[in-house]
Amino acid sequence: MSPLLISASEIKTLNEIEVRANARELMGVASSANEGVVLKEQLDLRTVYRPGELLETVPGLIVTQHSGEGKANQYFMRGFNLDHGTDLRIVVDGMLVNQRSHGHGQGWADTNFMIPELINNLHYQKGPYYADQGDFSSAGVVSMGYANKLPIGISNFSAGQQGFMRGLVAKSHEVGNGDFLYAFELLKKDGPWVNKEKFKKFNGVLRYSQNSEKTKFSIAAMGYGGRWNSTDQVPQRAVDSNLISRLDTIDPSDGGKAHRFSLSSTLEHTSRHGITKINLYTLHTNLALFSNFTYFLDDPVNGDQFLQTDKRFQSALDLSHTWVNDFAGLEFENTVGSQFQNDIIDNGLQKTKQRQKSSTTRKDHIRENSIAIYFQNRVQWLEKFRTVTGVRSDFYWFDVNSNLVANSGVAYDSMTNPKLSLIFGPWLQTEYYFNYGSSFHSNDARGTTTTIDPKTGVSIDGVNPLVRSTGLEVGLRTAILPGLQASLAFFRLDIDSELLFVGDAGTTIATRPSTREGFEISTFYKPTHWLTIDLDYALTKARFSDSNPVGNYLPQAVQGVGKAAVAFNHIGPFFGSMQFRYFGKRPLIEDNSVRSKPTLTLNGQVGYKFGKKIQVMIQAFNLLNSHDHAIDYYYTSRLHGESAEGVDDTHYHPIETRSFRASILASF
Repeated sequence: MSPLLISASEIKTLNEIEVRANARELMGVASSANEGVVLKEQLDLRTVYRPGELLETVPGLIVTQHSGEGKANQYFMRGFNLDHGTDLRIVVDGMLVNQRSHGHGQGWADTNFMIPELINNLHYQKGPYYADQGDFSSAGVVSMGYANKLPIGISNFSAGQQGFMRGLVAKSHEVGNGDFLYAFELLKKDGPWVNKEKFKKFNGVLRYSQNSEKTKFSIAAMGYGGRWNSTDQVPQRAVDSNLISRLDTIDPSDGGKAHRFSLSSTLEHTSRHGITKINLYTLHTNLALFSNFTYFLDDPVNGDQFLQTDKRFQSALDLSHTWVNDFAGLEFENTVGSQFQNDIIDNGLQKTKQRQKSSTTRKDHIRENSIAIYFQNRVQWLEKFRTVTGVRSDFYWFDVNSNLVANSGVAYDSMTNPKLSLIFGPWLQTEYYFNYGSSFHSNDARGTTTTIDPKTGVSIDGVNPLVRSTGLEVGLRTAILPGLQASLAFFRLDIDSELLFVGDAGTTIATRPSTREGFEISTFYKPTHWLTIDLDYALTKARFSDSNPVGNYLPQAVQGVGKAAVAFNHIGPFFGSMQFRYFGKRPLIEDNSVRSKPTLTLNGQVGYKFGKKIQVMIQAFNLLNSHDHAIDYYYTSRLHGESAEGVDDTHYHPIETRSFRASILASF
């Protein structure tokens, strides 16, 4: 549950809500069947190969990787290949992770800066039904909150196969009327690849917070830095012919480096007038990414490697106020809010060979600003019927200064989107939901002003800055059995045009309108105090909604997704978990003649507590040592000796081979 999901009576009495892993706590609070909370205890018992995989606790969401460990994850949900974050809004500690007009791809969401031990809870909402959520939220929103203080200090050291080593120290102290928290993390990893990743990263967090009866305040500074070598996807034909092994690469000089520094603050004040919240942050990021996906297709001598750079200063302000009005015996809970974001961006695309620059394809300085205003109203009309209605308006300004004068310019756009939720019940501890709403994702600023393809010099049309999505959903949530919470949702989502900036080519293309229809079922069962069982399955049909001879299937659109997790704790000194994941088949081209195979993974962990101060743990990844693929693509590439036209082929990134890690955690 988000902090805004509170009843009118709770505003008046100024009571806090205690979030519990119990569906009854969501009854009367949630506005859809697709909304949920994952608590810290559940997150701590997840076995994750990389921090971003914590998001897989969201039902129906797949998090994978097709490149080096420092690159942003690839996300799949509700019939989307969400690429590195487009249409999935990710928020960490109140800061938007998605980056618009990014050098590699719109909505780039790199979560390598997250420290899992500091995440207090994960809140998810799916679909375009929430007035306080804007850009990138069409498929859903995932918000993770950091703890203001730790009950005990943490010292964690982990080591394992594939060159893995990690150290973490975190602790909080009372300082004045508040708490000061610090956390520092160092990590290195090579992975199973022939070309060792040599991934190294550091993370640091400094945080001060105060929590009085009426006012909550925090200020936090974060820093992240990483560098790595990449093993990108490989062509199937190169593996079949024994040119390379499945864990090798065509271009071993691929890789990158990145850093992220942020300063953020939050203020929440409760008075007789309601609850006022302010969230203000600024951050600086820098990325240099070397990639080669087509090998020798464009340049048979020097190869096709390119460098994408993105350097930005991003600032944002979120302001909201919630209050209650009494009218005709009813309580109207109202929320009004405003959100502002400014991005100053320098990004570019350059041709390289073994990370040495040879020419510039395009270079741009971008200023992008947005302002949003929204209003939301909640009313309990009858004992068994309530509504949540809202409206949101977004205004965008784009100013692009390109090295190609013809691609420079200024653009404006705005969009207003309605929201409606009808909630009925509960009857027999079951609530029923109807949701309707629309949202959007912004397009890359460069696509709004580009008139000439910077790579070929051919004239092209610009694209609309904002792309509308419209969703409809019906569902239910039940706690009819003791210890069980379950939800079922049927949804449809229409997108006017799947606009996408293709960072690999430096151009923007506008694809066709599309429709996604499907259902999701999620169950969380806690039969005893020591055992939890988490099951979810989602099935989606995704198609282009117009007619075209090339076909109507959406490439990379995930169809079936299933997950099962079993965790035990409080059995004396023992604890552990097991996680199974099914990542279903996907069409790789529009006529569905080429499809990926499904991917099955099994991870697990077991631990032992030595008193209250020390615990040890063994984690296992890909226990079945599967040779399945983390991701598949189908496109044209060229190897040495092949024809100039190249070869259409499946390109894939294998999942990591079986590996083990051991950890010792000491409290102080």
